Amino acid sequence: MKRGHIVKILLINHYAGSLNNGMEFRPYYMSREWVKMGHDVTIAAASFSHLRQKNIVMEEPVKEEYIDGIRYVWLKTPEYHGNGIGRIKNMISFLHKLYKYEKIINKDHAPDVVIASSTYPLDSYPANWMAKKYKTKFVFELHDLWPMSPMVLGNMSKWHPFIMVMQIAEDYWCRNANLVVSLHPYAYKHLITRGMKIDKYRIVTNGIVTEEWDEDYHQLPESHNTTIANLKNQDKFLLGYAGGHALSNGLDLLVNLANSVKIDKSIHFVFVGDGVEKQNLEKMASSLQLTNISFLPPIPKNTIKTFYTAMDVLTCCLPMTPLLQYGPVMNKTFEYMMAGKPALCACSSTFDPVSESGCGFTVPSGDVEMMSQKLFELKAMDKKIRAKMGNNGRTYALKNFTYLILAKKFIENVCEVIDR
Repeated sequence: MKRGHIVKILLINHYAGSLNNGMEFRPYYMSREWVKMGHDVTIAAASFSHLRQKNIVMEEPVKEEYIDGIRYVWLKTPEYHGNGIGRIKNMISFLHKLYKYEKIINKDHAPDVVIASSTYPLDSYPANWMAKKYKTKFVFELHDLWPMSPMVLGNMSKWHPFIMVMQIAEDYWCRNANLVVSLHPYAYKHLITRGMKIDKYRIVTNGIVTEEWDEDYHQLPESHNTTIANLKNQDKFLLGYAGGHALSNGLDLLVNLANSVKIDKSIHFVFVGDGVEKQNLEKMASSLQLTNISFLPPIPKNTIKTFYTAMDVLTCCLPMTPLLQYGPVMNKTFEYMMAGKPALCACSSTFDPVSESGCGFTVPSGDVEMMSQKLFELKAMDKKIRAKMGNNGRTYALKNFTYLILAKKFIENVCEVIDR
């Protein structure tokens, strides 16, 4: 498309949120940048998502709202808890209403491109249907490999009806998408076996929002402030993690790491957040009689930078699974880079920005012994060297992973497809 042309974008993301509502943030950040560029963006999303801090209250079946120039069309869906039948009903309700209220979704906004962007692949059907109706292009944005992810992480059989439905949907979008935008650099290795043509494949990872890191520091909750201040008064070397406490985050490795390094009384771990595994992690630490871990409640998003700054090293893990060969991205690493702190990560992913940027160390998933060695190495370093590592990360992130850069890359690829 010609430079300066306004692209009318319809982005379908079941879980899309905003700064007002909470996760998921990628659709909002991408769309906000596209709006700044002058493009016209509509996001179609479900009213209820387990990821959001604040869901959409609505009596009517459809609700239109503008947030920072982005047109949101909320489709009313039932509440649910966990991953059972309630969540499936929520998915079905959302998909049904994409068809039923298509004319409202695209009211005065006949799209130039339709992007299916949810974690699961079923929204590829209504997305491609709408693209055909308006004689435009269908783009699939790959967040996670479904059904491979629930099969690997949830130990589900390929013959499970849910998995079979998802497999048919994955094969459908692989064959029909005009463009595939992937968060995983090497996912094409799998997708070409399901019918995707390699020339359709583009990589646009997650990233960082620079203005959030330029804002003034916000005060941590008093309980967190008190705990961290007490630890600093004891001259503790603080290893920090803030985020979800789920199996997919591999925090049991960090508990084992705390057990491995407990001989050094000056090292202390600070876990901030919540999740289905938090209670199990606390029990695990208790059974190991560990006194070098503090488990703290979640904190507001605008205080994350304050927490990171208070730590000496930041850490995250990905458990060893077949998914790592496709280059999944640990979003935490981008945050750590922008915080200007060294990172210690356990991840066997084929994509490793921590090592590439020189902002810390990445060890193989599950390797507690090597992680212990690197932790001791970081602790023994001169503070100036650790500061230089942190600066390396920030410089690398600003050069490669701002949402301005990523949104430009995304929309340029979309425009190339529209022009074909």
